[in-house]
Amino acid sequence: VQLQASGGGLVQPGGSLKLSCAASGNIFSIAVMGWYRQAPGKQRELVARHTIGLNPDYADSVKGRFTISRGGARTVYLQMNSLKPEDTAVYYCNGLINGQDSWGQGTQVTVSS
Repeated sequence: VQLQASGGGLVQPGGSLKLSCAASGNIFSIAVMGWYRQAPGKQRELVARHTIGLNPDYADSVKGRFTISRGGARTVYLQMNSLKPEDTAVYYCNGLINGQDSWGQGTQVTVSS
């Protein structure tokens, strides 16, 4: 099972980015897909999570600015609007796939003028 994330980059404060993550491999079930981030010197934290049958979860710091969505069974997106410098981090795709926790490679998001 692999998770492939894309869409990071450099953006000015107030700008937008959309991250994408696609799962591939021998997949029987995906119960959860989401995004975490890790800023330099900080612990990895949950950004947003989409669980089948439940409303999405968001970190308080991104509520109203970020939106998580699923583009089919194996794809998850993170639309990030009104980006702030404090959103700068490496963003990781995560999934509960076949009952196991799976991680993708990180994608760098830098918010700077």
